[in-house]
Amino acid sequence: MGTQGTKPAGMSDAEWEVRVDLAAAYRLIAHFGMDDLIYNHISARVPGPEEHFLLNPFGVLYEEVTASSLIKVDLDGNKIDKTEENINPAGYVIHSCVHRERPDLTCIIHTHTTAGVGVSAQAEGLLPLSQTSLLYWDLIGYHEFEGLALNMEEQQRLLADLGPERHMLILRNHGLLACGRSIPEAFIMMFYLEQACRIQIAAQAAGSLHIPPKEVQQLAHKQAMTGLGADLGTREFAALKRRLDRLGAEYAV
Repeated sequence: MGTQGTKPAGMSDAEWEVRVDLAAAYRLIAHFGMDDLIYNHISARVPGPEEHFLLNPFGVLYEEVTASSLIKVDLDGNKIDKTEENINPAGYVIHSCVHRERPDLTCIIHTHTTAGVGVSAQAEGLLPLSQTSLLYWDLIGYHEFEGLALNMEEQQRLLADLGPERHMLILRNHGLLACGRSIPEAFIMMFYLEQACRIQIAAQAAGSLHIPPKEVQQLAHKQAMTGLGADLGTREFAALKRRLDRLGAEYAV
């Protein structure tokens, strides 16, 4: 097992567990090549009534994020932790509104991958080319590009595009957004959305495309949705944390 840090005095066990899992998610996004230097963000709600959430310190690579380095902020972007580090303003704009209006979604992941941005720039968006793209088809919405995510007024339009039930957004000409009722769920949503985008780009590069019949698309989606339960992603995430431990990634400190 990897090095396990000591929970800071005064911190609840529940918050420390979220911090460890969130730090692991940052390391795994980097491990699978979904990071973008010091940019992008993954947030997670801190258990409790205060409506605080955690974000990465701006300027730190995903592979450097640890449980104790994460910054706790409130819904107005005020730092709760005593730290000289700051958060990325775009991270606050995107994440705070989802945490405020969709309390069912406790974790939010945003990426700028080559495949994700490539698909986001296509007129038809994500195509039903593979069983991977059909997994969570009804849970994906689209949000038009409005420039860098620094305008607070964009929050309402982003929320409208996410709606009351969707878990993912393809941000046009920008990237991907995946949300979950837990950190493992958000991670598995992003992992397979990214895989679907990579498959699409690879298939398009190869030449003509074969789209499965509508009835098969619907069947594959229905089959996948039967597994959309409260424990979605937990087995995969636990296995991937074991991989991090074998690699010596000291995220839980």
